[in-house]
Amino acid sequence: MESTEDRFADGYNHLTTSDETSVTKRYRGPDASTRRTREATVLRAIASVVPVPALLDEGEDYVTMRLMPGAHGRELLEPDTAAPVLAACGRMLARVHAVPPAVLPLPGQGVLVHGDFTPANVIFGDGLREITAVLDWESAHLGRPVEDLAWCEWSVRTHRPDCVPALPHLYHGYGIQRPVWPVLRGAMLSRIRELVDFHSRDESERGRALLADWRRRMAITSGWRG
Repeated sequence: MESTEDRFADGYNHLTTSDETSVTKRYRGPDASTRRTREATVLRAIASVVPVPALLDEGEDYVTMRLMPGAHGRELLEPDTAAPVLAACGRMLARVHAVPPAVLPLPGQGVLVHGDFTPANVIFGDGLREITAVLDWESAHLGRPVEDLAWCEWSVRTHRPDCVPALPHLYHGYGIQRPVWPVLRGAMLSRIRELVDFHSRDESERGRALLADWRRRMAITSGWRG
């Protein structure tokens, strides 16, 4: 069995243990119990309409899910492959946002929002066209579609600026014109403010470091001009 500690794009840390068939994710930091419950709830509710890992077991601070084969989108995101990867992300987001809200006991109003939808949180099967799993639903809620679209764009701009020219394919895959920049940047900054608040409640040394990091990212994002 393999054990790893992963830092995700949103700054959360999870201790994951995996074997050849399953992954166990343990939740750390503020609101750990709420995040665990939310993820398990969503995995059960949408398993028949969105490709997600099967929920195998859960406890007070963990969930165990089936290990999904394939490659993470972030591993496939290169300038020469970004167009099909981002188009697939757009198509999958359209599918996520079409889930009937009535089946989801989640806070808010609107469509199902993943809350941390980036290429790092999707698995591709063979090739670049089909996403076979969407991971990490602990930030899911009901809200506006632009929240997920803007955050996916933010992730590309931040982590793979060389792939920014392919961003129109994200919106083409979703089936809309790219929203105007003030709307996109507003959604990006709203998500960053949530993360600043989250890490301000983490009194550990790691939490303080991540708080400083997200404040820096807020300043950078505020300066973007689209």
